[in-house]
Amino acid sequence: MIPVIERIRQSLVSLHMARALETLDHTLSRLEKGEINAIEAIDELLAEELNLREGRRIGVALRTARLMPVKTLESFDFSFQPSLDRRRIMALAQLEFIKRAEVLHFLGPPGTGKSHLATAMGVAAVKAGRSVYRCSLAELIEALTKAEREGRLAEKIRFYARASLLIVDEIGYLPITSGGANLFFQLVNARYEKGAMNLTSNRGFAEWGEIFGDPIVATALLDRLLHHAVVVQIEGASYRLRHHADLIPEHTRSHAAITPPPPTKRRGRIPKYGAAHPMSS
Repeated sequence: MIPVIERIRQSLVSLHMARALETLDHTLSRLEKGEINAIEAIDELLAEELNLREGRRIGVALRTARLMPVKTLESFDFSFQPSLDRRRIMALAQLEFIKRAEVLHFLGPPGTGKSHLATAMGVAAVKAGRSVYRCSLAELIEALTKAEREGRLAEKIRFYARASLLIVDEIGYLPITSGGANLFFQLVNARYEKGAMNLTSNRGFAEWGEIFGDPIVATALLDRLLHHAVVVQIEGASYRLRHHADLIPEHTRSHAAITPPPPTKRRGRIPKYGAAHPMSS
């Protein structure tokens, strides 16, 4: 007859519980010494296995979501950006905006932490079991343009519409053609009131007509992106250049705020969650 301990080992192997198998001897030793009881031993083995599997799940999800390297709110230097209200940012990390299919905007000059915060929101969402995808606006437009050329546009839009949270970074850094703007509008329209988005931009909304090369399309985009929205403005100098401030030309050290436009008025309907509510800091 096979000893009980050996049967347990075989069962753990068959169940692919590698971490529980690895810690079995240590747990049994603690049990024999009276440090834990039988129920606690079982709990310890299962907890070790679950922690390992959860870590693997998060790792795969972070890579799939393109959230590498990982950025977290704990590693964000709020002291360098006093315009940000830490408590309100941490409240956003509770992810209620995802449940409400809202659009979270981070606006501010280059280097002020917009991408860090957006990535951190994505990491928090992944850890909470939400599906996330992150890309720059230029990458997004390029992918949609290629899909349209190959006759796969609808399929590609469904791909980007699938995630619970879509993060679109670096809006305003590169000009977008009117064709690209129309493709982005189709995606935004597909996600409108269905899936949350997190956008980052170094330009105010009043400049989006210039960014997208078409004021009409920009207005249509903002009509949807500001209907259920949270706007977070970041003021201050570049975090990345903080050790080289003396090398930066004086005229680029502006702390001017990027002011959002008034809430978009929608005809014939009452906003489900109210108009865009700027989150001043």
